[in-house]
Amino acid sequence: MEAMEATGFRGDGGARADDTPVRAASAPGTARNAEGPSPDIGEPAGPVDDTAGNVDGVGLDADGAAGRDEADRLARVAIMRMAEAGDAVMGRLIARCGPVGAMRQARRGVLDPGFARDERDRASASRRHLDLGRHAAAWAARYSDPADDLAHGRRRGARLVVPGDSEWPTQLDDLGDARPFGLWVDGRANLRFSCLRSVSVVGARASTAYGTTVAAEFAMSLGGRGWTVISGGAYGIDGAAHRGALASGTPTVVVLACGTDVCYPSAHEDLFRAVREQGVVISEWPPGAHPTRLRFLIRNRVIAALSRGTVVVQAAARSGALNTATHAWELNRHLMAVPGPITTEVSAGCHVLIRQGKAVCVTSAEEIVELVGSIGDDLAPERRGPVRPRDGLNDETRRVLEAIPARGAAGPATIAVAAGVDVGTALACLGALAAGGFVENVDRGWRLRPEARG
Repeated sequence: MEAMEATGFRGDGGARADDTPVRAASAPGTARNAEGPSPDIGEPAGPVDDTAGNVDGVGLDADGAAGRDEADRLARVAIMRMAEAGDAVMGRLIARCGPVGAMRQARRGVLDPGFARDERDRASASRRHLDLGRHAAAWAARYSDPADDLAHGRRRGARLVVPGDSEWPTQLDDLGDARPFGLWVDGRANLRFSCLRSVSVVGARASTAYGTTVAAEFAMSLGGRGWTVISGGAYGIDGAAHRGALASGTPTVVVLACGTDVCYPSAHEDLFRAVREQGVVISEWPPGAHPTRLRFLIRNRVIAALSRGTVVVQAAARSGALNTATHAWELNRHLMAVPGPITTEVSAGCHVLIRQGKAVCVTSAEEIVELVGSIGDDLAPERRGPVRPRDGLNDETRRVLEAIPARGAAGPATIAVAAGVDVGTALACLGALAAGGFVENVDRGWRLRPEARG
């Protein structure tokens, strides 16, 4: 295969003066990338309709709106394998050219010159290095037949949900250019309905018994109030949150950093099976994709965007849960944190969030619902200490009561001086206190009843 020159962008991020379409520096494994740009890939004035005919081996011969919808779905399946999830450059290419046009350009490794110029300006303004030729080459090298992915996903029980579908959670659109290209969904629950009233519960994998107990109790209580719990399916806090939600009988959503047919962690196979029966397991990655460290961080933005708020139960100073918290903060979602012992390292991240004013301290599911629920309808009850009989006394009566010796007895005059009231007021208060069972009159004067001491 003939090597190609990255004509739109140089390696140092600079651009040519002309509007030559950007071609991949090399695109192994792709078809016809040496042919140059196709005639219909120029600088579009708006979204490009590439649904007619056959696009680079993807059958798109259906006519009308239904055909265009199917073409878009196939193109998104291909893109989900070609581009890494959260790739903002691909997100902007789809917004400009449509899914089919973006897929066609990415597969050939030849990008629209106007789009390349805009990306150059964007990178320059943010002082960011961008080699768009290498970017396009990476996309082209990862192309595979989307029909195979679609068939494999369906065989494993997963369905594809893309923007515009009735099951698509529209709150994901808040992610802008980094919005998922699509989602593989495996489970009985409806994803969009499940996420309408939802809370993300995240935290450390190496959680303590305190953390897992809090996560499970919060999730079970939230589920009992009709709220879906979203988390990442990992060990520790995530797993405890999912189990708590399952115990409440409500759906729970697991957001994976791998294909829905890959069980990671492997010890959670039974947990994920139970989730599929009651909720859903979702992923941005195609079938067979395995998790990487970067993919865990990328998927966290979806956990944050799907829900109305995120609760960090436990997190060390450097924790993936804090990455989810950052996404929630940037998306203007409610951010909450659970306090822990100041001597416990795994709670240090929660305390930082609270101290910085980014997270609200929460200690119960009621307090969580008060933040994420409807204003005025989901108020948490105000926490109070135990009510004692003395709480109902007025100020003068309380002063008279405090003036009575803890041991022995005193006369009305002595009590009046100690309380700072006149004798008549002291006698009136002593009568009320006697009726209430606080004091009694003995030979030596007035004294506290045993049950009123302390």
